[in-house]
Amino acid sequence: MRKVKNKEKIYLPDPKFNDPLVTRFVNHLMKNGKKNVAYKIFYNAMKKIDLIKEREEKSALEIWKDGLKNVMPHVEVRTRRMGGSNIQVPVPISSNSKMTKAMKLLISCASIRKEKTMANKLASEIWDAFKEQGEAIKRKENIHKMAESNKAFSHFRF
Repeated sequence: MRKVKNKEKIYLPDPKFNDPLVTRFVNHLMKNGKKNVAYKIFYNAMKKIDLIKEREEKSALEIWKDGLKNVMPHVEVRTRRMGGSNIQVPVPISSNSKMTKAMKLLISCASIRKEKTMANKLASEIWDAFKEQGEAIKRKENIHKMAESNKAFSHFRF
């Protein structure tokens, strides 16, 4: 067999919210193996979201999950070499990859914001994603536009 299916990782639930998705997000947020620092950043961001939300009846965790769903891309563009030229082929993404891409988009867009701490940056980016604004939403739309413009090559899927 050429393509071997990867085993799906099982994430333990986090201590505060008891949600494995939070652990997965914190693993992406973590740098140099400092998981406690990453948990502190995430939990402080959740506290900031609790302070930011005005009349929302949702909890900070639900706002974060909705923000992730809003940022989640459904297609991506992969490069394929055909007859001496490179063609960008739109390909649908698996649900696991969608979630990973959404998490990485949120974290990377939060890190380039011009605010004081990473918790503030992350809280602002999550709130913007929840409201369907911000850099992460723009990047997602950019990915979808690239796939739409290369729709003619969709029959070259791998």
